[in-house]
Amino acid sequence: MVLEVNRPTAAYRHNPFTEEHEMFRKSVRAFVEKELNPHVDEWEEAGMWPAHEVLKKMGNLGFLGLNYDEAYGGANADIWFTVVLAEELGRCHCAGVPMGIMVHTDMCTPALAKYGSEELKQKFLAPAIRGEMVGCIGVTEPGAGSDVAGIITRAEVDGDDYVINGAKMYITNGTQADWVCLLARTTPGRSYKGMSLIMVPTNTPGFSVSKKLDKMGNRSSDTAVLSFENVRVPQSNLIGGEGMGFYLQMEQFQMERLVGSLSATAGMEAAVRGTMKYCSERETFGQPLIHNQWIQFKLVELLTEIEALRQLNYYCASLMEAEASPEEVTKIASMCKLKAGKLAREVGDVCIQFHGGMGYMNETPISRYYRDARLLSIGGGADEVMMGIIAKLEGMMPSRGKKTES
Repeated sequence: MVLEVNRPTAAYRHNPFTEEHEMFRKSVRAFVEKELNPHVDEWEEAGMWPAHEVLKKMGNLGFLGLNYDEAYGGANADIWFTVVLAEELGRCHCAGVPMGIMVHTDMCTPALAKYGSEELKQKFLAPAIRGEMVGCIGVTEPGAGSDVAGIITRAEVDGDDYVINGAKMYITNGTQADWVCLLARTTPGRSYKGMSLIMVPTNTPGFSVSKKLDKMGNRSSDTAVLSFENVRVPQSNLIGGEGMGFYLQMEQFQMERLVGSLSATAGMEAAVRGTMKYCSERETFGQPLIHNQWIQFKLVELLTEIEALRQLNYYCASLMEAEASPEEVTKIASMCKLKAGKLAREVGDVCIQFHGGMGYMNETPISRYYRDARLLSIGGGADEVMMGIIAKLEGMMPSRGKKTES
């Protein structure tokens, strides 16, 4: 028997970064160290980051819209600039602010940039790239999280408008956003073909933030429940064709999962190296903790796993760059997300342990890392959903009879 192997469709480069990429890296790193890290404690305490202020600064520096058309203020850059941005944001002293930024740059704007009309791009994308408008993505609902096909928020046609009713929850940037890239059901029933992506300005009558959520971690990132009560927007606010929302959102998810994994990988390395430093300075039984061979071996093992994940991230980016098949990109992006979530949990647990009682104190960076990292296995598609996607694409799912669309 000959085993069939799926050969990669993209050439992998060990070092994909040019001198220009590295210059950009230095600029982003300096921004994180000067404009973000000094304020993290304050923003964590407040439960909010100043999205408009931070994004305007980033827009002025050309950090937003890296892969988008220059006609709307983007840089028309290659994907490796986005890789650099995500990695350097991951060096921030919290995960909440990077998450809020990346929701704006790579989670709520890809479909708008690729499939939106000229009118929508000028009205929403261009100001977002300048940092003058803050965006969010509206998918999760009280009764539908990872099960995207289960959403029930409705957008019904009335004349030239959509009238929207429903609720979205766990929405990052939800309390500050100027617009929502909303996934809503435009056809009655439960079919995934009945959903559409619609741009909804948050100053539209009937829209409200019904609750700001209190979270275990990522506290500097505002997360909200959004309410839509007879919210009326023009049908021209539709992205792509009606009924294409599920497909467009699935495409957006792949970039979301990649940048999330990239940022998390950088955060993991920072956590491990911070633990190495602590163990070098902390003495027990007359010698530094780092002299304990078990601690050395465990930290080395984690660094090895982190490097393996980094290379998997880069492979995923190379697939996107080569415009590989959607199935291949989806599988590898899901693997990145799955591995990142599981490894972040292990890194947090091990590093807390090696910090001892000090690690359990809220004042220590590793305590914040531990709380923040736990979200990665839940948000953007839970671990179990990632495994289901991978199993399906590997042909492991049992065959099913033809189902009638409802």
